[in-house]
Amino acid sequence: MKFASPLIEGRLVSRYKRFFADIELADGSIVTAHCANTGSMAGLKDAGNRVWIEPADNPKRKLKYDWRIIEIGQGAEKALVGVHTAWPNKIVEEALNNQHIPELAGYGSLRREVKYGENSRIDFLLESAGRRPCYIEVKSITFSRTQGLAEFPDSPSVRATKHVGELTNMVTSGARAVMLYVVQRDDCDRFSIAADVDPKYQAAITTAHKAGVESLCYACTLSPEEITISHKITTLGAIKIAHK
Repeated sequence: MKFASPLIEGRLVSRYKRFFADIELADGSIVTAHCANTGSMAGLKDAGNRVWIEPADNPKRKLKYDWRIIEIGQGAEKALVGVHTAWPNKIVEEALNNQHIPELAGYGSLRREVKYGENSRIDFLLESAGRRPCYIEVKSITFSRTQGLAEFPDSPSVRATKHVGELTNMVTSGARAVMLYVVQRDDCDRFSIAADVDPKYQAAITTAHKAGVESLCYACTLSPEEITISHKITTLGAIKIAHK
């Protein structure tokens, strides 16, 4: 997915009130950008780090910029991290349409935001004659406490746990269900559930895997010009790997 507008480089001053980030631009001016990531953003808020923001496409909007990327680490361990939580759904849709995720290829139709379960909407529903419908829930991952290891979630999430329960119910009713974790950083080659952060989510995903819900984790390639799905990441622990 190429960005609609060129990203503007700056330095992070602070992220506050969840939705706001003050950014210092090259000319020394300070702008306030919208932060779409409502999670803890652990490890991604260090003042002085390079960031990239995008001009808002709505001239009437109060905040004229959106925070998109941050650079973390030092020297050879520098990495880019995408902080916009809506990106994974866009790049997953692009990858699905182009058959770039082999485990989810070969379906005849794709629909987004389809109502299902108890007042929920699934991110993607894949359907094809002669195959079980496939319900896909996408989760964005930016959290990493150990070098090379991406984790989810970065804070307790009642909503994420509910989604796992909904997928479990779909498998029980005869459908296929997949948790698709998208790692928005280019320095991780392993993935695990952060059980200590959210034990309820860990319990829910364990129950879901026993019921037949599948999990799949893919990394991204990032630059100030574009972000794309790149390759599958090794999953650790009790993860039921997705398959055709």
